[in-house]
This record gives sequence, C-alpha cells and structure tokens, in this order.
Amino acid sequence: MPHLLPGFAGAGSGIERRMTFSQILALPAVEYVLAAAYLVIAASVTIDVLLKKSDVRAALGWIAAAWLSPILGGALYFLFGVNRVTRRALKLARRRGRRSRRSGPEETPALPEPVALMAQIGERITGRPLRPGNRLTILQDGDQAYPKMLAAIGNAKSCIALASYIFRDDEAGNGFVDALIAARARGVDVRVLLDSVGTGHLRAPMIRRLRRGGVRAERFLHTWLPWRMPFLNMRNHRKLLVVDGATAFLGGMNIGRENIRALEPPHPVTDTHFRLKGPAVRAAMEAFARDWCFTSGNDLDEAHWWPELPPDGPVFARGISSGPDDELYRLENILGAALSVARSRVRIVTPYFLPDGRLQFAIAQAVLRGVTVEIVLPQVSDQRIMDWAIRAHVRFFRHIEAHFTLSPAPFDHSKLMTVDSEWAVIGSSNWDTRSLRLNFEFDLECHDHDFIQVLDMLIDAKIARGHRLKPEALLARPIWLQLRDAAARLLMPYL
Repeated sequence: MPHLLPGFAGAGSGIERRMTFSQILALPAVEYVLAAAYLVIAASVTIDVLLKKSDVRAALGWIAAAWLSPILGGALYFLFGVNRVTRRALKLARRRGRRSRRSGPEETPALPEPVALMAQIGERITGRPLRPGNRLTILQDGDQAYPKMLAAIGNAKSCIALASYIFRDDEAGNGFVDALIAARARGVDVRVLLDSVGTGHLRAPMIRRLRRGGVRAERFLHTWLPWRMPFLNMRNHRKLLVVDGATAFLGGMNIGRENIRALEPPHPVTDTHFRLKGPAVRAAMEAFARDWCFTSGNDLDEAHWWPELPPDGPVFARGISSGPDDELYRLENILGAALSVARSRVRIVTPYFLPDGRLQFAIAQAVLRGVTVEIVLPQVSDQRIMDWAIRAHVRFFRHIEAHFTLSPAPFDHSKLMTVDSEWAVIGSSNWDTRSLRLNFEFDLECHDHDFIQVLDMLIDAKIARGHRLKPEALLARPIWLQLRDAAARLLMPYL
C-alpha cells in the first residue's frame, strides 16, 4: 500500500494517526496560512477596537482576546463586540434625514436655577427643548392603567401605535388583542411592535393573532440567522401606546395579568404608568416611528400620525429616547447631570439597581455635597440572580451615605426619579447596565411642582412600607452568600 497518509488509510495505531495529523499541520503551506489568518484576524479586531471602543478596559480586553486566542477571540468579537444596531440606525437616519416636526409652541419655563440648568443640559443632550402645555395622569397598576388604555383604543379615530416588551397570552393580553383587532376593523391604522425576546423568541401567539385580525404587527430584532443572533442581547424595552398621535401612555408597565391586582395573580407586580397629553406626545410617536422603520423598513409619514398638538396642561416635559444606537449614553448623561446639580434631595425608585462606576461616583459626589439620596428597591424582585447581584453591588455603597429602602411584596416594577421636588424622570428605564446600554428605552423628563409633589407622596408611601437596608449589614452574612452574590454581579452587563 502506498504510504501517502498512513494514518487515514485505516492502518497503524492511534499514536501513528496522531503523529501523521501533526505532520500534516507542520507542512509549511499550512503554517503560512494559519499564521496569515492569525495576523489578519487579530489586526482587524485591533483596528476596529481602537477606532470604535471608548471604554479602555473593554478595548484592552478585546485586543488581548484577539491576540491570545485569535480564532475564538475574533469570532467572539464579531458576534458580541460589533454594534451593528448603531450602524443600521445611522444608515436609516441618513436615508430618511432628520425630519423636525413642530410639536407646539416653544416657551422658556421660569424654573428654579438647578432645574433651569437641567433643562439646558437635557436640550443639549437630546436636541429637544422642554415643552410646555402637557398633562400627566398617574395610573397605578393594571387595574387603573389597562381600562384607560383600552378605552383610548376603543375611541381611536385614525391610528394606534403600540410597543411593549412583554405582551402575555392571558386575560390581559387577550383584551388588548381583541381591542386592537376591533379598531382595525373600524378602519383605524394600527401598528404593533413587540420585542422578540420579551414575547418569546420561539413562539409568538399574540403576533399571529394580531396578523390574522388584519393588524400590522412586527417583532423587534427577531431573526433565525446565526450571524444576527447577537441582536438578541439588545431589547426594545419601551412601553408605549400612542392613540391618534395625541394621547400617549408610557411608563414601566408591560401587558400581563400579573399587573392586575383584582385577578389575584400568583406573582403580582405593582407598577406605575402614565397618561400623557400635550406637545410632548410627539416625542413618544417619533420613538415608535423610528423603531417601526428600523424593524420593518417602512416610514410612518401619513399625516394622521402627526397632528397638531395644542397645550393641555401645566407640565413642562421632554421625551428621552435612548438605546444602543446613535442615542447611546443619552439617559445616563442626563441622570448623572441631575445628580450633579441636585441641592437637597434625590429619590430613586427602581426594580433593578446596578449602576456603573460613573453613576455610582455621581451618587457619591451628591452625598458629599450634603444631598440626601434615597433609593427604593424591591425586597424580592422577579429575578433571583438579579437580587443576588444587587446585594453584591450595594456592598460597595457602604462608604456612601445613601439611604436604601427595601419595599415588601408585591414586587415593585416602578421606575421613578425626583430631584429637589422640582424635576423628575419617569419611564421604562431601570438603573442597570442593560437599560442604560443595551435596551431601547423611552423616558420623560418633566417639571411641575404640583405633579412632582404627587410623585414624592408615592415614594413616601413606598418608603413607609419598607425597611432600611444598610450596606455594611450585607458584610455580616455568611461568606458563601457573599461569594454567590459577587459571582452573580459579574454578569452585570447582561442581567
């Protein structure tokens, strides 16, 4: 038998086969090819990282991975390190242009000095002025919010835009599906955008029902293509309902029976939602329209989506769209600025609290200036690993005299922030890396002393029901619990 590849000709021992394979790899041509691939992959990753990564530690990590493990490191960078969302968003923006739609009269509010400064900072960051003439109604839980939302859908005359992260196949979700299909049957233009992960990547029964009923419904960043799977780590976390372009519902509430206390669900969730009327509704509609174009490739240019919006109330408000595209860091910068200008009191209500070093530093600086910082967290959230990570994170606040309160069950999913009882942010964003870096979010910056007093009263009630958490007490727990929590905290960018 010719001795061409004896190890692969069925003869010889296992050792002989391994030696023959090594000899093949040692051939000069193979060495040259592998060496060239190594250099090309590692150099390509290095160039892309140097030009596009602002975080030095992340940049060093990717470069080290590329040179120390070029094939695996390069593959991981291609899958998880390249922000294709930004590239696609910028391409769509260039295609569409930045259309500026008038949304009511511009007026400079007479604000206290710190709030006036925040108004200027917010305009520089978002490109939108603080709009007067808005009315906000607080809706607690699905018991209050869902009937108002369904009534608005039932009374819609021209168009409905709905975006939700979670849209459950249950009593609550079915009620919305029926109302949306009925609106479409009346001739209303209805568009529904649901997050692919939040509504179940494998199955989407609500999407199928809506489409069968004639409703145009899409799933955000849904794909089965392996090279597009990294998009799964990015979520559309916005909760928006805009009816006739003039009334918006926004906040942190998903659509599911767990939000309806009257149904006595096994795992109830309490949440705070808002009805908005006035010129600031335009920002909510623009956020939905951009997401719809991003997903479907179709613009919402018809006039019925963009009516004139007359003043309707006393609140100055500004919409804040944020996400891992060209709107990255918007909300994070605004929150940091609010902590920097606060004079007396900052109050934060969030279901998940994993701020990065920059916001942690901003909180510390506010406390050192004598500002009282109150942070309200759920005693038990809906994610056990998140609870572990939060407790590990709070330990690092033991030298920062912030006041932590744990609110008892039911799980509080509200997202609220007030500053000096004059300025507030409400919406869909949590105080964690996912919301601030990976999710598409929509929040509302608002100023009206009377409205924010009501928000503060809500926060007072949450604090009164809860109990104080002292970071140093977390260090007294058994070491295995501390290690478990610290390990969970390492997942902070992805929780």
